[in-house]
This record gives sequence, structure tokens and C-alpha cells, in this order.
Amino acid sequence: MSESSAPPKTVLLRRGEVHSPADPFATAMVVERGQVAWVGSEGAADAFADGVDEVVDLDGALVTPAFTDAHVHTTATGLALTGLDLSGAPSLEAALALVRDFAAARPHDRVLLGHGWDAARWPGGRPPTRAELDEATGHRPLYLSRIDVHSAVVTTALLDLVPDATRVDGPLTADAHHAVRAAAFAAVTPQQRGDAQRAALAHAVSLGIGTLHECAGPEISSEDDFTGLLRIAGEEPGPRVVGYWAEQDVAKARELGAAGAAGDLFVDGALGSHTACLHQPYADAGHTGIAYLDADAVAAHVVACTEAGLQAGFHAIGDSAVDAVVEGVRAAAEKLGLGRVRAARHRVEHAEMLTPESVAAFAELGLTASVQPAFDALWGGEEGMYAQRLGVERARGLNPFAALLRAGVPLAFGSDSPVTPLDPWGTVRAAAFHRTPEHRVSVRAAFTAHTRGGWRAVGRDDAGVLVPGAPADYAVWRTGELVVQAPDDRVARWSTDPRSGTPGLPDLTPGRDLPVCLRTVVGGRTVFVRPGE
Repeated sequence: MSESSAPPKTVLLRRGEVHSPADPFATAMVVERGQVAWVGSEGAADAFADGVDEVVDLDGALVTPAFTDAHVHTTATGLALTGLDLSGAPSLEAALALVRDFAAARPHDRVLLGHGWDAARWPGGRPPTRAELDEATGHRPLYLSRIDVHSAVVTTALLDLVPDATRVDGPLTADAHHAVRAAAFAAVTPQQRGDAQRAALAHAVSLGIGTLHECAGPEISSEDDFTGLLRIAGEEPGPRVVGYWAEQDVAKARELGAAGAAGDLFVDGALGSHTACLHQPYADAGHTGIAYLDADAVAAHVVACTEAGLQAGFHAIGDSAVDAVVEGVRAAAEKLGLGRVRAARHRVEHAEMLTPESVAAFAELGLTASVQPAFDALWGGEEGMYAQRLGVERARGLNPFAALLRAGVPLAFGSDSPVTPLDPWGTVRAAAFHRTPEHRVSVRAAFTAHTRGGWRAVGRDDAGVLVPGAPADYAVWRTGELVVQAPDDRVARWSTDPRSGTPGLPDLTPGRDLPVCLRTVVGGRTVFVRPGE
């Protein structure tokens, strides 16, 4: 019997700090049959020591629920980890040098893959031309996705593989982008794909992530990619993977084993690529972006998913796209009944440009906001990409996490990796120290959105928290002093009084070191141990 199929051990963890609402001062925990069996004090732990298979001395370490990343592209993440990463390139010249070196080091690859360039952050603000990339690669096929993955630059050799390819000399968007991406990914061998998926899954658990929500679809990956990932996750030790398939064919989503016909079902594109759909034109472009689905299409999809017992979900970033989703879901609720639609817990991915009216509608319709706080850390602020695209005033309204929480909208945090890296504590920090102070939430609320919120987003209210009966998905951390932190006076501080009995969390003040993951456990089985621990 393999280790992954053997019954999980009964384990006592003691002499640490256990983050649990069942006992805010807990220092020990018992795990049995893949579930949390008990949390409590060190003194009481002695009664369990002789009846367990293993005792783990935490030596003061912190135990928390494992994180859930609610929006990931696993294969693309793995390819970015094993391929060309341009996210750190400080200039166009540096990016071209990296492309040149990468091509020289891989003379036998059928296609060169890279990700992460962001011309908005480079001097001059210009992406590479096709001629520059042709020269840098020696005229080989190359696909380079922009950091938001909604546009790409490619070489002539890759365009030659695409029938009727659009041959503009600049970033490709919309259908032209989808066509070159499909051609590039079709050249990836099954072995390369599996290796990339395993690399991404291993990286996730090394960061204390116990569950990933894979956002796949016919315009993003392939059916073989999706089913292969679910098979690896089901057969090999690693994080849980909840799969979403972004296609309006509900039967196809069910056939592939998806939790929903959801994820990146595009209503619009992205702000960085000028493809998010807005009510008013971009500040730096004379148009309002691209709309892929209208309210009628949204309504039809929500009705079909609700009747099939699946989650519906949509990628919507611009205010016009978000309003189309709201209008469509409301129309579905009028047809099926509000209770049925709310019970289905349909999702909106990204949901960046929200108004008070759309926030209220999310709460009314029971929509989960699957959001990425690292977007604000990367692109927010008065001189960031958001301000360039929208102007400072409109940019200040983006990612209003505090308003969503006040309205009672369920939040699930994710990374959209490889758009931003897998980085759970960094994500919590980004939400708590949002660049726009009125949008900040407490560290406790952000942590909940990145643990329990992800489970609730898939319909599980009994998980993502260390209490008896919950799944034993947890991580062990080396960290500093624990605090109850509200990083700004605008954030409600009722829980910061020690008398409230609120369990502490690491101090995430910018500049401080983030916690280091020592061990990750999923379903009671250890899937990661830091070397040397």
C-alpha cells in the first residue's frame, strides 16, 4: 500500500501555537482519520500522548489552517517556474537579453515559452517588437504572455504555425491571442506538461497552500491538460485541486469532473491589456475595452448551471463587465427564484471595478467575490498601472475589499498565478495594507478569506478552520511574535483587545519577514516538510 493511499496517522502536535477559534490559547492539537480531533492546552495534551502514532514537537511554531488559493492556472504556473520568467526584467533591453539567453540554453525545444513582461513598468513603456524577438530567438517559435495573460507578443515563426494568424507588430489580444496561445501550448509535450504541473503543485505546498482552485477552459488550456491535472492531484501527494472549466457547455464541465462551468469564463479582459470592459474610455486609450459576454448570455449560463447543480462563474474586471454579470444573475434569479441562485454560490473572478450598487447586488445575489489582493500591491497607487489606465480618481475605487466585507459578500482570496506569484502571507498583507486605506481589512479578515473563504467558495462551511471535525489541512510556520493586528484606524478594532480571546497571527507590517512554512498537511497526510526540519 502506497503512503498516499494508506490511512493517515493519528498525530499529536504540541508545544506550539494553534490558531483555532475553538480555543484561542491552544498549544496542542490531535489529528485522527484525516480530521482535527481535538485542540487544547499543553497540560491536557499529556492524556493523548500514549494513544497516537506520532508526536510532533512544534518547538514554539505556529499551526494554522492551510491556505486555499482560489484562482490558479496550474500548468502555466509550472511552465513559468520551469521556463522563462520576465516578471523581474527592469527594462525592454533586459527582457530581450533574457529571451536571448533562454533560447540559447534550449536549442531543442519545439517552442519557447515565457511569461511576465510588463512594459508599463519599463522606461519608455514599449513592449518588444516581433523583429526584436525574431532576432533574439534566432527565428524560432516563441510565445511571451504579458503579466496579466490577456495579451502576448510572439515571433514570426510561431505565427507561421497558426492558420490565418493576425500579423500585427505588437501585442496580440482577444481571439488573435487565443489562437497563438493554443498553437504554443499544443507544442508542449505531455511529459513537459506533467512536469510543469508537478512543479506547481510542489511549490504550492511548500508555501502552506493545501488547496488550489484550478481555473481552466478551452481558451486557456485544454481538456487533456485539465483532466491530467485532476488525475495527478488525485493520485499523488500534494494539494487538493478543485477544478473549474470555463465553458458555456455545462455538460462538458460535468463530463470533465469540474466543480463548475466557471472560473475564467470571460465577460471581458484585463486593464493592463486595455481589454477590460469599461463604461467610460481608458485614460490612456480612446476606447472602452472588449465585451465577450452580455447580460443575456450570463443569465442563460447561470440558469443552466443552477438547474444542473453546478456553480457558474465569470471573469469580470471592468465596471461594465461587472454590471453585465449582475444584470444577468439577477435575471436568472427572477426566473428560478432568488433562493435557488443564492444557494448555488456562483462566483465572480477578479471583480475589480465595483460601485456601491454592484457591491450591494453581490450581497443580494449571494455571489462570491474571488479576488486577488496582490493586484493592488503590484498595480495600485497614484503612479501605478491602474492610475495610468484609468486616472487616479477611478483607480482609487478598485478592489474595495472593506466595502465587500461590510456588505456581507463572501470573499475568497487567490493569486491568479502566474499573473502574480503564489504567496499566501503576501496576499494577506496586501489586503491588510491596501494602497487605498479605506479598502483595507484586518489581518484576521484577510486570513479568513484566504483559508475558510476558499472552502466556502466551493460550498463547504465546515473546513478551512482548525476545530474538531474539520479536515486536517494545516501548515506549520516559523514566525515571530503573534499579534491581533488592525493595520489602520479605519479598520474595526473590536477584536484587538486581548480580552476578546481572539487568536493571534503573525505581524505582517510591510518590511517584516513573512512566516516560513515548515510543514504542510492535507487530509492528515504530510505533503511537505522543509529540508533540515
